[in-house]
Amino acid sequence: MTEAAARSPAPRLHEQLDTLNELLRRLRGLEQLPAPDDSQAFRDTEAELQQLLDGLHPADIAYLLESLPLQHRLAIWQRVKADRDGEILLEVSDAVRESLIADMDQGEILAAVEPLDADELADLVDDLPTEVLPELMASLDAQQRERVQAALSYPDDQVGALMDFEMVTIREDISLETVLRYLRRFDELPEQTDKLFVVNQDNLLTGVLPLHWLLVNSPEKMVSDVMAPDVNTFHPIDDAYETAQAFERYDLVTAPVVDSTGHLIGRITIDSMVDVLREESESEALSRGGLREEEDIFASAWKSVRNRWAWLAINLVTAFIASRVIGLFEGSIQHLVALATLMPIVAGIGGNSGNQTITMIVRALALDQISPANARRLWRKEIGVALLNGLIWGGVIGVVAWLLYDNPQLGVVMTAAMSLNLVLAAFCGVAIPMLMTRMGRDPALGSSVLITAMTDSGGFFIFLGLATLFLM
Repeated sequence: MTEAAARSPAPRLHEQLDTLNELLRRLRGLEQLPAPDDSQAFRDTEAELQQLLDGLHPADIAYLLESLPLQHRLAIWQRVKADRDGEILLEVSDAVRESLIADMDQGEILAAVEPLDADELADLVDDLPTEVLPELMASLDAQQRERVQAALSYPDDQVGALMDFEMVTIREDISLETVLRYLRRFDELPEQTDKLFVVNQDNLLTGVLPLHWLLVNSPEKMVSDVMAPDVNTFHPIDDAYETAQAFERYDLVTAPVVDSTGHLIGRITIDSMVDVLREESESEALSRGGLREEEDIFASAWKSVRNRWAWLAINLVTAFIASRVIGLFEGSIQHLVALATLMPIVAGIGGNSGNQTITMIVRALALDQISPANARRLWRKEIGVALLNGLIWGGVIGVVAWLLYDNPQLGVVMTAAMSLNLVLAAFCGVAIPMLMTRMGRDPALGSSVLITAMTDSGGFFIFLGLATLFLM
């Protein structure tokens, strides 16, 4: 293996990003010359930049565009060859795609998206300007138009919006030799083709024929004798995330999509399922932090403020409540200053423990591993874990508090407070996502904000309350 092949993609992309920024910096400097176009250095730098872009995969260009401020992003976007625009638009995030499309005129947009397949067009339609859509639909042939409309008829989170219409179908009453002759007529097979779909004369799916079975069996055999009749099939109304989980569970590359009567209408492929899993993971991470939508890291300050303000406002309210809880015990804190230095420990450990619990519960809910039958048992288990952790680590910090302040009662209060706050964190860590799910909301939405609010206010109240009762 060569040194270049052994290197991981991430470092290469970082190096390319550094090179890109350096070339843009040089171009900006050369553009200050009286006649930059006549400068050999300017032409050489432009050629080097163009050569770098031409050698990159569309997904790598998408990564670089997402990593550049808007001005530099548009400078690179204008240098990308027009025949690659559509592929790159499919790869970039929604937020960055919006900025790129805003920089294109109607003709450029049509030229970029017209070569795309129906399922790819359906992914982009919502982001295109409305004035472009009539001309785009008119430019498609009848079959493409029908396929785009079919994909658009399903919500984004259903299989129908993601299914691919490019596939190879064969009849069950022909020989493998006939299948091989048929395949040789193709210039190339559709991407991700690992199996052929077997249908009868009514286009009803009867099985699949994996390509490796086709190659290792005698050409004289009939398809019906070799095909696999039992196959993982999906319906267009199936949930996309659940389908992606099935792909991971059964190691699928492609799978057929059938309607309610069993007619083959499309296929779903591993690349679209990987995108679903990635988007679900990113959405969950954003939701936990209280972000409403994916954010372009180089977006304007105002756009970022609009995306972040809601849960910050909620956090401000909860922080105020926590401060008022502390205010209830001002006399106790004045009497024993050590309480002020120790109470952040109780709240901080409770927040960390609660986030651990809530992360595990959100994941289990996403995998449908939690049911009414096992929810109570899960609650008992998490509270037991929290109580054990509280006694162990509360005991440790209790001994430390005793030694620091020469007050054994303070050590006992510290141990009890930490144990009770970890139990509260475990209870809320299970309750918050399950309550959100019952309300039909994303269980990860603002979960870290809510659990921090509960463990801060609860931790302060428990610790200061116990200290007031037993130390004052």
